[in-house]
Amino acid sequence: MPESTSAHHAFDRDVYDPVLVRAALLDLTVTLGQRIRGRDQIARKVTLTVRFADGSTIDRTRALAQPSAHTDDLRVVVFRILDSLGFQRARIRRLVLTAEDLRPAGEGPGTQISLDPARENRLTLEPVVDQINARYGRRLAGPAGAYRHAS
Repeated sequence: MPESTSAHHAFDRDVYDPVLVRAALLDLTVTLGQRIRGRDQIARKVTLTVRFADGSTIDRTRALAQPSAHTDDLRVVVFRILDSLGFQRARIRRLVLTAEDLRPAGEGPGTQISLDPARENRLTLEPVVDQINARYGRRLAGPAGAYRHAS
C-alpha cells in the first residue's frame, strides 16, 4: 500500500479570492478522504503545497491530532495550515494536498464516541456518501462549499 497520496487543483486563472481557495481545498480534502478510506488507510500528516502566479511554491506539513481518514479531521488540519500562511491577496495558481504517513486503518486508534451528535452523524453518513460517489460518479454528494469544476 502507498505511504502517501495527493490531489491537486489548478485554477483556470490566478486566484486571490480566499473563498475560491477554501472551496478548492475542501474539494481536495474530500477527494483525499474518499481515496484513503477506500484503501482502508489512515493519514498521520497532511501537506499543503501552494504555487503562486510568479511560479514560486510554499509547502507546509502538519500532523493530525490523531491518525484519521475522516474528511472533517483532514479539513480542520488543512484549513489550519492555510490560515497559518496568512495570505493577503496572494495570487494562487495551483494547490496540491498530500496525505502522508499512511497506515492501515487497523493500526489506528479505536473508534471512540465523541459525544458530539453532529460529528457522529457526519461519521455515520461518510461511508454512505462514499458509496453514492463510487456508484454514480465523482462528487455527486458532498459538502456544498466544495469547488465544483468540470471533470
